[in-house]
Amino acid sequence: MHKNTLSRVAQKFVLHWGEMGTRWGINRTVAQIHALLFLSPRPLPAEEIAATLAIARSNVSNSLHELQNWGIVRVVHVLGDRRDHFESMKDVFAMFRVITHERKKREIDPTLQVLQQCIAEAGKSKSADHYTWERLTDLLQFFELAETAYLQLEKLPSAALLKLAKMGDKTLRLLGMAKR
Repeated sequence: MHKNTLSRVAQKFVLHWGEMGTRWGINRTVAQIHALLFLSPRPLPAEEIAATLAIARSNVSNSLHELQNWGIVRVVHVLGDRRDHFESMKDVFAMFRVITHERKKREIDPTLQVLQQCIAEAGKSKSADHYTWERLTDLLQFFELAETAYLQLEKLPSAALLKLAKMGDKTLRLLGMAKR
């Protein structure tokens, strides 16, 4: 799957995924490599990734390391080839569960800790005015509720989550929260 054999559709998706990555706070090259591996029917060596995307081999190495840290790309070995090859998770639900879990760990958990520390400090030393304490308390309650909802959804098997999502407004009607 060299650059000249990458279909127009694959090129379009790789470029778009790179753009979306930047909007999600992910390096463009990291996202493009992920897109290429996601579309690839076989594991790819780093040299082929670099050639296909016309990027430096060192950039590929750093990007692959980041994708492995996220847990969505892994090293595989191919019989008769001493090089490391890389493949992306193919199960979309499993992949987004891993990404969501990592984002929670990297973004939400530290925010919860800081909010808890700020509220505790404000309560003990009166180092914040009452309005600030209220704002932080409201924000903490929101994050705690969101974390509870996330943890409940995380426990659901993919099939159940898919079924729940497809129910859409039916779920709200079932809970008596939407008009028929």
